Amino acid sequence: MGLESVGDLAIHVILSKLGAQDTARVACVSKRFCSSASDDTLWINHCFHELALTQPLDHLGNPLSSFKECYQAWRGAFVMYPWSLVKRVKRCWDKIKTWLTNNFPEAEATLCKGATEADIQELENVLKVKLPLPSRILYRFHNGQEIAKADPETTTYGSSLGLIGGYSFYSHLVNVYLLPIRQIILETKQTRRHLSFLRRSKYVLVAASSTYSRKLFFLNCTNGQLYVGTRDLLTEGDIIPCVPHDLINLHQELNISEQQDAMLLWLEEHGRRLEHGFIKLHDKGNGKSINLFPEEPPLCSMAVTNGVKVRASALVIPELIDLQDDLEKYLFAYSIRLSLEPQGCTINGMSFSSCQLHWRHWIIRANDIVISDVNGEAVIGQYPLLRPGAQEFVYQSRMHLPTPSGSIEGSFTFIPDWQTQKEILF
Repeated sequence: MGLESVGDLAIHVILSKLGAQDTARVACVSKRFCSSASDDTLWINHCFHELALTQPLDHLGNPLSSFKECYQAWRGAFVMYPWSLVKRVKRCWDKIKTWLTNNFPEAEATLCKGATEADIQELENVLKVKLPLPSRILYRFHNGQEIAKADPETTTYGSSLGLIGGYSFYSHLVNVYLLPIRQIILETKQTRRHLSFLRRSKYVLVAASSTYSRKLFFLNCTNGQLYVGTRDLLTEGDIIPCVPHDLINLHQELNISEQQDAMLLWLEEHGRRLEHGFIKLHDKGNGKSINLFPEEPPLCSMAVTNGVKVRASALVIPELIDLQDDLEKYLFAYSIRLSLEPQGCTINGMSFSSCQLHWRHWIIRANDIVISDVNGEAVIGQYPLLRPGAQEFVYQSRMHLPTPSGSIEGSFTFIPDWQTQKEILF
């Protein structure tokens, strides 16, 4: 019995077991199979499983008449790229955009529509580079952000809507966004006038802080690594890598799905931290922003003692690293968050509805060698009073280390409010 004698329902069941490419091949066999393979319920399944689409939209978000047309539009738009890599890049952007939609729609609104192949070709021709394949696809989905940079004559804030986010401590404020292609061309050309090695080694500027505090990210189009400028970027040309070199794979002869440059790895990790709540949105006087200080374990240390909850995390601040200074080469910023649990402060079976910080003690190590032992009253000149349900007391500070790794440990001493003492009920 030939397939032509098989019933329509059986044909549909068979086709539903096939992938999109095999479904398209079956459609070429006969007019009947072509009609069966055009059933949109089949393409709903392909669009969902391959592209996580629940509506027939093209890669720019434009609505289409059917899921079959939708799938064809996607394959046509990315016909020059490995399909497995396209799907991986889409998953990366979907994770970030889902978080933005739910938490930070103001930042999502700054994302530009995908660049065209002509846009990318112009960048490559003007700057005489060849973008790594994963970065090309990243820009095909979204051509960076439209962000207003700070005017050094009027403000240090700039925009707080950077997709990558940032941090602040003392007068240092950073908020990083992805540059659109036209800005990559313009600012890379300007930077190359001061740093000739960028031109020789095929670097392009892909991300920067919108604030007056300088932080610049450069993609090396030859090896696929992403670098960030240090304090001596303009004087010594010092940059440091953002991703372990061993993770980068641009070799065409290897498994195509494993191709990855630092730009893709960087954004994937950023999306993971957003999705799992390791980094969160903060709303301060100068606007909402993504805060890069981790707030949840394992990237954040947490302890609860006698009802006082302390969360601590640290970041290396690459733009203030001085590779020429042997004693204070690396700069780390740390964030401390203090709060009181709902039951209040409990000491020796007695409960207090508030307590106030009095003393701190820090032991700072570089490669397990103690370099500082700090004892003193208050933190940043303040004695925070903690109450259950009140807003966390948060402060940031910084420290220099001669090594790229180190640790800080210590304790806080709090004084309970004896006027609010109350007996614990067992």
